[in-house]
Amino acid sequence: MPLVSIVFIYLVVWWTTLFAILPIGVTSHWEANEPVPGGGDPSSPVDPKLLRKFLTTTWVSAILTAIILAVLYFHLIPLPQIPGAA
Repeated sequence: MPLVSIVFIYLVVWWTTLFAILPIGVTSHWEANEPVPGGGDPSSPVDPKLLRKFLTTTWVSAILTAIILAVLYFHLIPLPQIPGAA
């Protein structure tokens, strides 16, 4: 499989995983009974811990991408052939 395809698979998995991980462990200002700074939304997170979520997303995505590549490499799920593709 070309390196470009692997990178694109990883990026799609990374973004999908990020949106799955973002709401985990978030406490809103409303839930914490804290004042909302600067007229923001009461449902905004108190401490989103974005660096930790980006790092978690990166290693989870690496594992998921490895699983996807193994499935494709060993033909565990047959994919239809695209006419005209090499």
